[in-house]
Amino acid sequence: MVTIGIIGLGSFGCRVVEELEHMDADIIILDKDRDVVEKYKDSVKDAYITDAINEETLQHVFPSDIDSVVIDLGDQLESSILVTNFLKKMGIAEIVVKAKSEQHGEILKLVGATVVVYPDLDAALNITPLLVSSVLLNYMQVSKDFALAEIETGNDLAGKTLAESGLRQNFKLNLVAVRTDPKDSFKFVNSPSLKLEKNMLLLVAGSEESIHNYVNKVEAEQKGREKKEVKRATLISRLLSRG
Repeated sequence: MVTIGIIGLGSFGCRVVEELEHMDADIIILDKDRDVVEKYKDSVKDAYITDAINEETLQHVFPSDIDSVVIDLGDQLESSILVTNFLKKMGIAEIVVKAKSEQHGEILKLVGATVVVYPDLDAALNITPLLVSSVLLNYMQVSKDFALAEIETGNDLAGKTLAESGLRQNFKLNLVAVRTDPKDSFKFVNSPSLKLEKNMLLLVAGSEESIHNYVNKVEAEQKGREKKEVKRATLISRLLSRG
């Protein structure tokens, strides 16, 4: 069983605790807020209420063989940097720290953080593509050069098998799974003979650029159809008015 420490029970720290509760892990929490510590104390191995986070406190709270420590000290940038450095000097193998900015994150890496998390930045990266596209249903930026996206099947793909679609050759996208309704579970794709249907939702993996190239193409198709429909409706309206 792994032992994981959580320093600071902000929104990120609390979420980590709640997720770890369902896993095989010993959890040690530390925060100055008595109420939030009381909330979780019965579901963790050890809970500490302290405002003085220094090297001596950390050595007392965390065993030397602890597997990982997660730090969420909110806006206390200086404290998060000092605590990260203290843990590094203690020989903690994995130190995960929530950062407020890229500059803050760079400093955390310099003083010992092994993983830096940017919840606000990550949320913005994942939500903004959805705001500007009607084709993109879900989006997750996994790394700088890799993302997952749920997209609609374009007209040029409908009726073709995966092998015929050219999804990988033309758009540099790999199809991971499909579903026909957002409420349904995804079904993993394991055959190039899978037939793509017009109402299918595709979970694809690729670079941000590849995903956006595909999305832009489908959106252009949609706009083209809308223009044709408007012209057709206008023409019918004129003919009826003449009659």
